[in-house]
Amino acid sequence: MEKATVDPRTLNQAELKALARRDLPRAQQALFGRYRDRLEYFAFGILHDGAEAGDVVQEVFIKAMREPRLFEEDFKTQAWLYRVTRNLCFNIVRDRRRRGTILANLARNETRAADAFDHVFSGEQQAEIVEKVGRLTEDHRAILMLRYYEDLSYTEIAARLDIKMGTVMSRLSRARDRLEAVLQEEGAPLLAAG
Repeated sequence: MEKATVDPRTLNQAELKALARRDLPRAQQALFGRYRDRLEYFAFGILHDGAEAGDVVQEVFIKAMREPRLFEEDFKTQAWLYRVTRNLCFNIVRDRRRRGTILANLARNETRAADAFDHVFSGEQQAEIVEKVGRLTEDHRAILMLRYYEDLSYTEIAARLDIKMGTVMSRLSRARDRLEAVLQEEGAPLLAAG
């Protein structure tokens, strides 16, 4: 019989599995206490971000609580926990790389278009352009004015509008396209990039 003073986090695998047969919630809590810090350290080694590592470990334990084999005799619980943690971390790393590539390509295209818009917003046509901007949606007006009239960086726009950097870039691109369409409809010269 187990003593009441024994810390369940110090139980070995066999003892944890025996505890699960008697008191599943307590065994789950003991499992969490035993592996949380180790798994966070492991995840941090892959992600290099403490907050993300903590989120991953929480997701691992949610998956663990749904795993019916977790406390079965022949189930390798520790190996399973580390494998799930590793896989979730690798998914995050892969997504970061994918997003980085997309944003880098978008930034190169945005630079060419931005040069043309900088010229138009600062040139002789500024008053006419500002009038045309007034015909756009609120979101498009706001982002164009912040970028070209107030000369804010993408980071500053993201902070001002309380949106993500990727949203700034995509919204700005759509706003430029819409403004260019308005100018073309009225017979104004197209804003040719670079």
